[in-house]
Amino acid sequence: MEFDLNNQGEIDLMSVKRMMEKLGAPKTHLELKKMISEVTGGVSDTISYQDFVNMMLGKRSAVLKLVMMFEGKANERNPKRSGPPPERDIASLP
Repeated sequence: MEFDLNNQGEIDLMSVKRMMEKLGAPKTHLELKKMISEVTGGVSDTISYQDFVNMMLGKRSAVLKLVMMFEGKANERNPKRSGPPPERDIASLP
């Protein structure tokens, strides 16, 4: 979220550039394009959250990838409520 400058859930070229500079490893635009292409498989110019998670987990973490997949499925069935939380009384507190 820190590097998603446009709040669209994706990291674009300039965001990756800023992230690498902040980490102390600045890269050229061509190096950044190659990095993004490797992460996305060459299908996008931006890194989505799922692409980022897959990159961080690596190839050997099949169990973690399954957890992430099921977490995504659970979020689809249980959408977050919007608005203020329901009122509670003292008796309902744990």
